[in-house]
Amino acid sequence: MNIKYFISFLILVSITLSCSKDDNKVFDHAAQAILDDEALVKYFNTHYLDNSDKIIKTIKNGQTPLTNQVSSKVVVKDDISYKLYYLVQNVGTTKSPTRVDSVYVKYSGILLDSTSFDKGKAWLGLNNLIEGWRAAFPLFKGGDKVINTDESFDFVNHGKGILFIPSGLGYQNRAQGIIPENSPLIFYFDLYDVNESDDDNDLVANWREDLNGDGEINDDDTDGDKIPNYADADDDGDGILTRDEDINKDGDPTNDDSNGNGIPNYLDKTDKIKKS
Repeated sequence: MNIKYFISFLILVSITLSCSKDDNKVFDHAAQAILDDEALVKYFNTHYLDNSDKIIKTIKNGQTPLTNQVSSKVVVKDDISYKLYYLVQNVGTTKSPTRVDSVYVKYSGILLDSTSFDKGKAWLGLNNLIEGWRAAFPLFKGGDKVINTDESFDFVNHGKGILFIPSGLGYQNRAQGIIPENSPLIFYFDLYDVNESDDDNDLVANWREDLNGDGEINDDDTDGDKIPNYADADDDGDGILTRDEDINKDGDPTNDDSNGNGIPNYLDKTDKIKKS
């Protein structure tokens, strides 16, 4: 074999083996959680909230650090405990969302080095967002809707704060656009309004589809069709839509039990309801 091609072959094999080893390496999320918490604590000690513009800035003249202004919450994900930090500027006045509801928010996201990576104002379904948001937003409430003379509207007394999310409750060890892997995230947000989500429009709110009570709705699948109940219009797979099993027509299928066996019709294939 030509020595040039032989060397090229060895290099290719070496690269392939190296990639295979990296691909098979199990990432240590528990160790990263410790590193993230250390980075966030350091950030709190070296930054302050400027009350004039409500922007976080680096301490230069003895300003009060964020350290004693932030609260924390332990969040367990995949058997690893993470510390989620948040700063409450206003709790809000109306109702808090569950982890699977929709929220109307204005938000902006930055990295610890102040790089801006996202901002917007929209209705967002918490069930489709990172764990940091799902865990934090139930701590806040929406605001009071005010209708203006031109029929536009605003919100007052709404939830407002800043989230400090470790990478394990964000995008973990996966880069996302300009967000590097293992990046803690900071979000400024205003929580204007909250809607109880019903993704499959079956008259059973998403949060009520958490049958095993574990706080998740993606692992509840009564008929075993690999479609979670919250996204399945026929939860028990009996050919009758869940909303059509609301026999007493009160808008709530969860209280209808035709055969009296303690299982609501919409979860019971043995009920005696006939297709309409």
